[in-house]
Amino acid sequence: MKRLMKIYLEKPELAAVVFLLLLLLVFQIRSNGVFLNTQNVRGMLGLLPEMGLVAIGVTLLMICGEFDLSVGSVFALTPMTMAVMLAAGVPFAPAFAAGLAIAALIGFFNGFITIRFAIPSFITTLGMLFIARSLTVVISGGFPPVIPANALPKWLFTIYVGPGDLFRMSFFWFVAVAILVTVLLSRTNFGNWVRATGGFLPAAQSMGIPTARVKVACFMICSVLAGFAGTIQVMRLGAPLPSIGEGLELQAVSAAVIGGASLAGGIGTIFGGIIGAALIRVIDNGLVLSQVDANWFKMAIGFLTIFAVVMNAWLRKRGRAMKVET
Repeated sequence: MKRLMKIYLEKPELAAVVFLLLLLLVFQIRSNGVFLNTQNVRGMLGLLPEMGLVAIGVTLLMICGEFDLSVGSVFALTPMTMAVMLAAGVPFAPAFAAGLAIAALIGFFNGFITIRFAIPSFITTLGMLFIARSLTVVISGGFPPVIPANALPKWLFTIYVGPGDLFRMSFFWFVAVAILVTVLLSRTNFGNWVRATGGFLPAAQSMGIPTARVKVACFMICSVLAGFAGTIQVMRLGAPLPSIGEGLELQAVSAAVIGGASLAGGIGTIFGGIIGAALIRVIDNGLVLSQVDANWFKMAIGFLTIFAVVMNAWLRKRGRAMKVET
């Protein structure tokens, strides 16, 4: 028991991995073998990058001790900015860059306001959620702009490749970003600063860590990844709907928590956030194939989030008690 507790405290995301494997088995049985066939796996992997990229950014920010509830709106505003520029005749590269620049600016604004005025990030980003969503509707006029034919390089982001056309190109972008952020968090001074800032802010400040810059950088990374994910979805759909990304911010927080990230900061891994995102996609798809009413999806995610928080808190408490006993 003590050995298992030690493993969990060192790798909190392993619990989510075990649960994911159990769900795969359950849904495979419930769907009479359809769940893990090539076509269905292809579909799930095609959608995972959009949720996964947002979860990576939110997980990084939660490890740093902050929240961002505006990611769903940034998910919509970034591609809408790009689409409006494309419809006006601007080439893809500058339009794409402008969209991501808007996302980075929103992240900077969230971080600056939160730190400069000592406002809880929950409040700052809640306000930005409404601001960014309103801007999305305003600049689009309430309707998706008509993107010129061949204006989007879908071959670079959304076409299927690999053995049996199993993966979209977006999946490889997702994997590359996941590896990059994982290395950033685990192998660099910046990663150490992120964990120290989220773990115990006064101690990090006393060590000379530029905690304000670290938090602002994490806010910006989070927003840019949300904008990039939204852009990928628009390239897949072919049209930027003003309503995309609604509710995504809460799913991303759930993914991070399910993957072992602490609400208090300082604890979590990018891999855990990805596993959490994968769990959400698996539950969504598995309920449909199991012929369960899709309206149970949000209840399942809510229950799983509460369960993950309670279990994480209990297991860490038991782990600390075992350390005291030894």
